[in-house]
Amino acid sequence: METPTSPAIVFYDIAFRPPLAESTCAPNPWKARYALNFKGVPYTTEWVQMSEISKVRRTVGAPASRKFADGSDYYTLPMLTDSTTNSIIGDSFDIAAYLQKTYSVSGAGDLFPAQTLDFVYEHDLALFAPLSVRAADADDNLRAYAQFNTHVDAAVSAHVPLLAHGLPFDPATAETIRAEFVRRAGVASWDDLAIRGEARAKMMDSLCATLAPLAEMFNRDAAGPFLLGRRASYADLIVGGWLRMMSVTMPPEEWVDVRAWHGSVFGRLHEALEEYAEVP
Repeated sequence: METPTSPAIVFYDIAFRPPLAESTCAPNPWKARYALNFKGVPYTTEWVQMSEISKVRRTVGAPASRKFADGSDYYTLPMLTDSTTNSIIGDSFDIAAYLQKTYSVSGAGDLFPAQTLDFVYEHDLALFAPLSVRAADADDNLRAYAQFNTHVDAAVSAHVPLLAHGLPFDPATAETIRAEFVRRAGVASWDDLAIRGEARAKMMDSLCATLAPLAEMFNRDAAGPFLLGRRASYADLIVGGWLRMMSVTMPPEEWVDVRAWHGSVFGRLHEALEEYAEVP
């Protein structure tokens, strides 16, 4: 009798509170997980405590993919290893590009079909965590997707106080992780990162207005729910990663509001992406 073999791909995701498959909510790991499931590539999940991310990346051989403003390394996830090609990929966008190149005919098709991705969000804010920055790519199409990714990340990250206090930390490490978030944000306490009352209502209004041009893009093809109508692409997964975070970290009544904004385009997208939301 043959012994079952493990999938060649190991996907490294952030461990929040148990049950892990229900609490996982970081947007970049979700972008990559959606991409893995979209391509239908078998993989296993390696759950990593936040306090262990830098150690695990160094052990595997993946350098930090970003820098804090002070120049220090920012170690984060996702990360992927593939023993069939001896590859280590440590950035969500690079993971999607790798999957498309290496497993081009697998799953639901092309992750990067040509399309107009003209959502722009300009800001001068010091964000809570550095944005993913991709080096200039010779492929114009990939470059357009990378720019879209950066602008979507910036737009939602500018409103991250709406999400931070809802992060479902593992109770065993919650105090340590909160202290690190406080240090990174340069505030005195975890409570300083909370936003309540009128200030929260104003930030919700700001997020709604910020996402309005993005919603218009989803309304270009009435067939929906994706930017290209019935055809999903990595651009949809980028937005979907942030929606997944909102669904876990926002108070339920606010998540209901987000789903209904702009003719319910985000609610329909979130529901449609359930097809690619399996957590093995």
